[in-house]
Amino acid sequence: MWKKLRKFIIRLLSMSAVLAILVLGFPVLLTQILSRSRIFSIENSPSAPVAIVFGAGLNFDGSPTAVLQDRVATAADLYFDGRVKKLLMTGDNRFLDYNEPGAMHSYAVELGIPEEDIVLDFGGRRTYDSCYRASAIFGVTDAILVTQRYHLPRALFLCNHLDIESSGVVAEKTPYPTRSLLAWKSREVIATLVAFWDSWMQLPPPVLGEQEPIFPDK
Repeated sequence: MWKKLRKFIIRLLSMSAVLAILVLGFPVLLTQILSRSRIFSIENSPSAPVAIVFGAGLNFDGSPTAVLQDRVATAADLYFDGRVKKLLMTGDNRFLDYNEPGAMHSYAVELGIPEEDIVLDFGGRRTYDSCYRASAIFGVTDAILVTQRYHLPRALFLCNHLDIESSGVVAEKTPYPTRSLLAWKSREVIATLVAFWDSWMQLPPPVLGEQEPIFPDK
């Protein structure tokens, strides 16, 4: 009896593990397949009216992390190459001492981007919110998404699902620690599953407000 029970438990655990892998792995695999032809380097990037630059955390002194600096610097390259006209900096600003868009703006100005071509979105608490607000608040319909390669498949899936025709440019100007990369990629597994739920099941509205179209004359 105990042998049969043990076999049953082992079989149940094995089936549960396989099911978990399928549930977690399918969204990641699908987003990677869908994004494969939409990811570019700076040199072969298509053009678009706007580059959406996603927040990526701040240092203790409020300055952009190395990951965020790479995103802003890559967007600046696209701007100076004439591939985009405006930069939409989107990030978290829920707390008085934490202002991702503000830090991104300051760094972009340091790099020589004119202030009139920088648009700030202070409600981009997560990637879904940033994509949703880019469409609903800022009227973006065509954009280049600027972020690291591990993040691009999810960002492209969300923005395209939310009616923004999107391509992605890899923002990786500096090497990242292997441990950090593994942590980010592991986080993407759960984040991608949540993105599927938000897009196909729930579609929760983020914090919204008055419309502020980037190109009001269109």
